[in-house]
Amino acid sequence: MAWRPQPNDRFYRFIVRTGLALRWLFRIRVIITGKEHLPPAGRLNGPSRQAVPGAGAVVAITHFGYLDFAFAELLLWRHSRAQMRYLITQGAADHWFAGPAISAAGQVVVGYGSGSGAYDAAVAKLREGEYIAILPEAGVSRSFTVRECKTGAVRMAAEAGVPIIPVSVWGAHRLLTRQHAFSPRRAWRAPVRIHVGEPLRPDSGRLGADADVPAATARLRAVLQHGIDTAIADFPLTPRPGVWWMPAHLGGGAPTDVERRRLEEAEGPRRAGRRRASAG
Repeated sequence: MAWRPQPNDRFYRFIVRTGLALRWLFRIRVIITGKEHLPPAGRLNGPSRQAVPGAGAVVAITHFGYLDFAFAELLLWRHSRAQMRYLITQGAADHWFAGPAISAAGQVVVGYGSGSGAYDAAVAKLREGEYIAILPEAGVSRSFTVRECKTGAVRMAAEAGVPIIPVSVWGAHRLLTRQHAFSPRRAWRAPVRIHVGEPLRPDSGRLGADADVPAATARLRAVLQHGIDTAIADFPLTPRPGVWWMPAHLGGGAPTDVERRRLEEAEGPRRAGRRRASAG
């Protein structure tokens, strides 16, 4: 069995500082609105945020590229020195190089089976006051519009009695996403736009009926898309007609939602070891 270190606060800070250094190296401009919707900063436990029971939150992040999560983490770190716990696939946790890092960062691993163990662990962490980060679209949206979301974020927040913080990230997909590798030239002084939406507060008492969970999840999707629309409206780059990183309905070259679904269906189901974490 591969070596797996215990969660380590110092290692987590090392990851965050590496991200900050890369942002500085490429002079990436991060523009944030909606910061008033973030949870109160709270107290510190050493250099990091202290988890306090009753002060947890689900952080729901859009997923257009492979670096969206990193910018959301830097946002919460700058705001409150928060160490977010991400839901990570078992396949990633089994990797010889990534696995020890995932373990040291205290992430929640979703197994190859039903994922119920990871769900229970995430709810427990939320009740303890941790922030659980979820990419509710459960896969990169090639249309660069928010795709259908899984129900896990809503169910976790309702069960733990915590809010959902919607974080919409626009522009990070220009740096690295499907079929578009990282380009230092494109990254140099690149803008990344983040909008934090008003917290959603699923009420476990009102989510007893199955129909209520999909409705609340649809609401989350709408709020995340509103954040993307807000970010696009004042994004400091004027896109060329047909440019690949803009959605089709705004004149970009990305696939439409219909084309995206067709591409996903053509790919077929993923192997169990490569499923993305969805918690739902």
